[in-house]
Amino acid sequence: MDGTSLPEVRSTCAYCGVGCGVLLRPDGVGGLAVRGDPDHPANHGRLCSKGMALGDTVGLDHRLLAPRAFGHDVNWGEALQMVADQFSATIKAHGPDSIGFYVSGQLLTEDYYVANKLMKGFIGSANIDTNSRLCMASTVAGHKRAFGTDTVPGTYEDLDQADLVVLVGSNLAWCHPVLYQRVLAARQARGTKIVVIDPRLTASCDQADLHLALNPGSDVSLFNQLLRKIHASGHSDPHFLERTVGFAEAISAAEKDDPSVTGLTTTEIEAFCELWIKTKRVVTIFSQGVNQSSSGTDKVNAILNCHLATGRIGRPGMGPFSVTGQPNAMGGREVGGLANMLACHLEIENKDHRSAVQDFWNAPTIPEKQGLKAVDLFRAVEDGQIKALWVIHTNPAVTMPDADRVKAAIENCPFTVVSDLTAHTDTAQLADVVLPATGWAEKSGSVTNSDRTISRQRAVLEPPGQARADWDILAEIGRRMGWEDAFNYASPVEIFREHAALSSIAGSLGKDFDISGFAEIDDEEYAELAPTRWPVASGKSGDRYFGDGRFFYPDGKARFVPLTHRPPKAEPSIHYPFLLNTGRNRDQWHTMTRSGLSPRLSAHLAEPFVDVNPNDAERLNLNPANLVEVQSSVGQGIFRLRITDAVAPGQVFAPIHWTGESAPSARVDVLVPSVTDPISGQPESKATAVSIRPMKAAWYGFAVSSSAAFPKTDYWATVKTDKGYRTELAGYRHVEDWESTAREWFGLSDAACTSVEDPKRGSFRIAFSDGDNVLAAMFISREPVTLMRDYIATLPEVGLNQILSGRSASDDQDRGPIVCSCFGVGLKSIIRAIEDAQALDVEALGNVLQAGTNCGSCRPELSDLINEYSTKVEWNSKQREQV
Repeated sequence: MDGTSLPEVRSTCAYCGVGCGVLLRPDGVGGLAVRGDPDHPANHGRLCSKGMALGDTVGLDHRLLAPRAFGHDVNWGEALQMVADQFSATIKAHGPDSIGFYVSGQLLTEDYYVANKLMKGFIGSANIDTNSRLCMASTVAGHKRAFGTDTVPGTYEDLDQADLVVLVGSNLAWCHPVLYQRVLAARQARGTKIVVIDPRLTASCDQADLHLALNPGSDVSLFNQLLRKIHASGHSDPHFLERTVGFAEAISAAEKDDPSVTGLTTTEIEAFCELWIKTKRVVTIFSQGVNQSSSGTDKVNAILNCHLATGRIGRPGMGPFSVTGQPNAMGGREVGGLANMLACHLEIENKDHRSAVQDFWNAPTIPEKQGLKAVDLFRAVEDGQIKALWVIHTNPAVTMPDADRVKAAIENCPFTVVSDLTAHTDTAQLADVVLPATGWAEKSGSVTNSDRTISRQRAVLEPPGQARADWDILAEIGRRMGWEDAFNYASPVEIFREHAALSSIAGSLGKDFDISGFAEIDDEEYAELAPTRWPVASGKSGDRYFGDGRFFYPDGKARFVPLTHRPPKAEPSIHYPFLLNTGRNRDQWHTMTRSGLSPRLSAHLAEPFVDVNPNDAERLNLNPANLVEVQSSVGQGIFRLRITDAVAPGQVFAPIHWTGESAPSARVDVLVPSVTDPISGQPESKATAVSIRPMKAAWYGFAVSSSAAFPKTDYWATVKTDKGYRTELAGYRHVEDWESTAREWFGLSDAACTSVEDPKRGSFRIAFSDGDNVLAAMFISREPVTLMRDYIATLPEVGLNQILSGRSASDDQDRGPIVCSCFGVGLKSIIRAIEDAQALDVEALGNVLQAGTNCGSCRPELSDLINEYSTKVEWNSKQREQV
């Protein structure tokens, strides 16, 4: 069938917590066209570069198509019975707490609900945690301390109505570009001011009125100064304070805090405080720079304290706002996916709540205490307490702190099950049983975004091979373990109705999460369900919370939390003089299992790197494009050096995305120790003490190939291109026979070989071909290889002489590294447009090349390029005038 004749289907994006609506049109042969849904309230048709490239990620080359047990394909009956029997035997021998589940914000709410019900209600353990523990657990803990429950107070509409938006530990321009564009639209429409609080100079600073480059981990002290000045200047709200407890104690603690720990000047702090205090409509957006900290919960409460003191919460254009990193992190919070929660925001250590859930589920038991949070969960795997582990849609062997230790723990676990789309993740390769699950665009259910909006994900593609929905897999395990009636689900809507019915009990117990209005939703209504913000119940509004001053403690009052600065656990030392900050690239997401399938997303920053300040680089005698060794107390990695003043002296930054499948020596979480917030259990990923030194490589290399290569060398990093793969290489030891080595790496034992060697310069170039078709080419040198990488990587069929030259016949053919991923616009194309005086501002570049006209996340980089290269245009113009 012609794909253009198939109808578009409304769904939601697979990536971050913004929850953008998408319109999907299958082409009838497995492909998919994707565009933004203009009617979805989260994005109104706009998508970021990752969302635009979703259609690139639905191929089947990487997919697991059948269940696999101990390295062999098996049928579903064998696989599921093996899992059920092993779990049952483990429980019988060692008790329910010998089982551990580690799940993910990739699950739909219905999947998440069944996993939580199976583990807490029927297996009888709370040892189920989620990778959202690494994302927003500190926010959950902070909300509960302040509000009595985990409630997000505001909505996206507040961003449109704010007069001041403060970004704390959030590079919104790169990590949540669609929300950032809403902020910029408000700036243009109503003059909204922007403050960025971040140790790094990020893309979000491009439009900021003020950037506060505070010392890592000092957020509590800064917001304590704001709270103190709110009180001293008489700008607290006395009527709202009547609905709170603990204001005097919070002020007393704030007055004892030392603002000098922030590293900011008195002038900077005064400017921020004055702007915040004198602007009524303030939204404070916070993200991983706040959450991923050993004092993350305190940071959250320091922000909440300031909004509570002024009553700037729950009203249009004002309030604290946590933005999350996964498409269903919120849904996971709602169903009790964390080890310290029950479904519907009920509390596992509250007897009445336990009884209510147990009765509703007709469950044999409910655990009476919190389960093991992520770091402790894998420690329990390591020490043998957990003997059977089920990991679903996540990759802890890469993403957990002290990742090598976690990897070893999983490898030594007596029985490990992984459910995923692929068997090629670092974690799946350690599993005894791997179960093929459906992925985005193949599965149906619901997700909840960062502002409590429930949206449908809908299936438009047939599941490949034998892949099954996660709720279906989990439910059948429950049935095979003896609980047939409790897990007798036939469709996601049945689970959704049950979840909604349970939420009515939570509402009656005084909790915020209540979607009981969906308890009787029929199949057709569920199929057509439009985006809806909860609560959804009689007499309850789905709008903002807390504007009326009513909170979820028994007395109805919010709680201030008295706080003082606690520095990061890591302190620079003689051996480890730098603080490592970790985070995301603009066009990649998590461990690139999905985004890495898109060549255009991999073209912007194609290699793992570490950012170092110019002063530090000069002192250490580091040169641009060097490979450097980064070492911490727990691990070591190799990264490409970028020298930039975006990081302060003494601080470095590296992205999180690379894995054993893409760059085994550049897995960032190998470096990060297992230090956690004592309240939330969230790891500290923004402050690791490290050392840096040059890699003393004997050789450097660059390769292109039509198929993936896994070189056996000390450093390699590979990404997908339009025509195959591109790979950076280096090694400590000299290679005697490059031809046989390259044949082994590329798996080309019989291909024709052409090579060029210059022993005096230590360079070697080799290409393998099949007739006129070049299958692979590799370039080796004693120094980092210089050639037209982006041009070479785009060529499927090219003459051997040309590819071995490493250059195009004309510079115009080389677009350079991608800057605008949405439209594939390269650096050299942009520079040519600027130098030819075609485009001397960002809007003009958009008119000429389309760059920056979609999600806008490349606009700060475009602006920097214009500032850098337009000076040449001005100089040339003056020269012409003189002539």
